[in-house]
Amino acid sequence: MKTLKITAAQTALLMAVFTMGSKLVGFLREMVLANYYGAGVITDAYVMAQSIPVMIFGSLFSAVAISYMPIFSKKYELEGRQEANLFTSRVLNILVLISALSALLGFLCPDLLVRFFAREFSAEQAALTETYLRVTMCILMFSSICTLLEAFLQYRGVFLPQIVLGYVQSLSIIVVTVVSAYTSHYYLAAGVLLGYMLRSVGMVVLTKKQGFQYSFDWKLSEATRNIVLLAVPVFIGGSINQINAFVDKSLASGLAKGTVAALNYANLISSMILTVTATVLVTLVYPKLTQANALQDHERMNRIMEMGMNLVFIIAAPCTLGAMVYSGPVIQAVYERGAFDTASTALTEPAFFWYAAGILFQALALLLTKLYYSMGNTKTPVYYAAASVTINIALNLALVESMQQGGLALATSIAAGVNTALLYIGLRRRYPQLVLLRSKRKTVAILAATLLSVGISRLCYDCVAAQGLPSLVCLMLAIGVAALAYLLLLYLAKVDELHLIRDLIKRG
Repeated sequence: MKTLKITAAQTALLMAVFTMGSKLVGFLREMVLANYYGAGVITDAYVMAQSIPVMIFGSLFSAVAISYMPIFSKKYELEGRQEANLFTSRVLNILVLISALSALLGFLCPDLLVRFFAREFSAEQAALTETYLRVTMCILMFSSICTLLEAFLQYRGVFLPQIVLGYVQSLSIIVVTVVSAYTSHYYLAAGVLLGYMLRSVGMVVLTKKQGFQYSFDWKLSEATRNIVLLAVPVFIGGSINQINAFVDKSLASGLAKGTVAALNYANLISSMILTVTATVLVTLVYPKLTQANALQDHERMNRIMEMGMNLVFIIAAPCTLGAMVYSGPVIQAVYERGAFDTASTALTEPAFFWYAAGILFQALALLLTKLYYSMGNTKTPVYYAAASVTINIALNLALVESMQQGGLALATSIAAGVNTALLYIGLRRRYPQLVLLRSKRKTVAILAATLLSVGISRLCYDCVAAQGLPSLVCLMLAIGVAALAYLLLLYLAKVDELHLIRDLIKRG
């Protein structure tokens, strides 16, 4: 058992590193685009043509993948690999058919989509967007394949290769961007299509190695129909979040110039922190939860959730408080150069401070939501998400005048806290056999260690900054002090999960 935990911990660390690398490659991709095409008609059309397929189908494909795993788990564990492969093939066939028909519609009538999503575009922008859209709509077929097969691989315990395929996808886009700059900008959208094609080929190869055997079977079995029933609430939940983001941006557009961009910059860092910490952990835990539920092993589910909850607290609590305490220096270190001056930092910092306040809540909500999904309950989280979004919009209206962009971010964090509380209470009431927090003492110890370590690091930061050292150097030193103090305090508090970090260090 110990070996399995060490392997899972190492996988989580590598996933965090690889995901961060993927984000950096994504930044490089945008820098290359900006270098060759700047900001103008071409980039507007290109970005919009990429966004339209994602806005229409991104949540749908994600919802199907989430709903697929619990049913696949039961097929695999109770009926065997052959039935599980047949089920996967049927879902894949239906997804590809839907996406192919949608791509054909987009290819034949791109003007309808452009008029709906980009009504303010000039005639020149709209015409170029339509040209690009004929190409980018074709990514739907390959995107649907990638999304479903990635869920298959995650259940089989494969997590890292698909992240590497993301590098291949981004690099292919970069190569085509450079080629198009020296030939014709009309080739630009081909890079997106090529990237998805290469990634889907890689996914097919990986799943074959993991025992997947494709069948050209179109039978709508009961299990296949159940996916639709499970996926619809997940899709609605994703759409609710999109509405929330739309309201935030709409209100921000009525504030000072640059506020929308400031919110975007602040949310980007907050989301990145969440992705490379809690999201990685939840991705690892979700397949294990679905497997335990398929076998009706409640004790195993309790063990997995106990470890998951504790690790989320261990990782996300210091990230939350640290990001809040160092919100100004973080914004300076990441963005303040070139056109992003001290005024831009002053505009972005309050939004980041209040977005950061919700990182722990968002992390816990991710884990609790996946627990619901693993048990085939996709409706309840949607009700809670709708309630939290309603609260968020009400708080936006109440706080935007007095706190400006900070109020919009604070409303988001409060809503995340409400959503987490509802998810937790709902689990306690609906599933009394589940024990999510066996040791409240451990949770209190983790939070106390977070407060002390970040407090010590802030004293260190102020002392070093008083010596006139650069802000980035002071920040790095403070983070190092906080990490050492935090690990020491967790060790003294005898927090069991600390051995996962210790094993990682020992194995280099």
